[in-house]
Amino acid sequence: MQVARLGTVSAAAEALGVHRATVLRHIDELEAELGVRLFQRSARGYLPTEAGEDLLRVAGAADEQFGQFASRARGRTEQLSGDFIVTSLEPLALALLPALKVFQARHPKLRVRFLASDKLFRLEYGEAHVAIRTGSRPDQPDNVVQPFVVQKMGLYAHAGYIERMGKPATTGDLVRHHFVGPDFFRSIVPHHNWMQENVPESNVVFRSNSPRVLQEAILGGIGIGFLFEQEALGHSELRQIFPPREEWNVVNWLVTHG
Repeated sequence: MQVARLGTVSAAAEALGVHRATVLRHIDELEAELGVRLFQRSARGYLPTEAGEDLLRVAGAADEQFGQFASRARGRTEQLSGDFIVTSLEPLALALLPALKVFQARHPKLRVRFLASDKLFRLEYGEAHVAIRTGSRPDQPDNVVQPFVVQKMGLYAHAGYIERMGKPATTGDLVRHHFVGPDFFRSIVPHHNWMQENVPESNVVFRSNSPRVLQEAILGGIGIGFLFEQEALGHSELRQIFPPREEWNVVNWLVTHG
């Protein structure tokens, strides 16, 4: 986040109190983990790519909300220590890593535990301190709910698939195509439900409960499927079938126990 805000690796390293090489290593590791280029490097400095801007919005929102949690927690204890448990669905995990790294560095006595899972951890029982929830606004009593980030979702296929099967031009054309989809039929995620309503079940030729496996299946040319727009930007071999639609947006909420 500091590189995007300050524009150079040297300035970010000075602000963070680390060596320039450490900042460069973290950028390389994060780009490798996400599979996208986050910065355009030039003689004038580092400019965020579109994917980098998306990540900055997610990480910035998380950093702000984690800071608010810390402020409330300091009212109960002088120094934060012990486990700090954060949970979200797996697709958000890598985007949250930068904010979690900064938060842990600010509170070195904390041990961060990140639980990427479909399980609904109950904050009131101490199963997690912060939860990123997806879908409709959570309404559990005694929880503090704040808007987090909205992620855009598009429909994509590998160039090899398009060459082999053609590119659908309308929703009606989808009946002649193969699809990659989740291993369940109803979901809190709107684009999954859209697929069920618009694509014959027999056309979904590959299913998985893992977002990473689904992404690799799309990249492998098995069929058409949904990807986050910022993820797809990192793969030049992908072709957009339909651009993101508002009805496919993935809405996320940050929840803490009041």
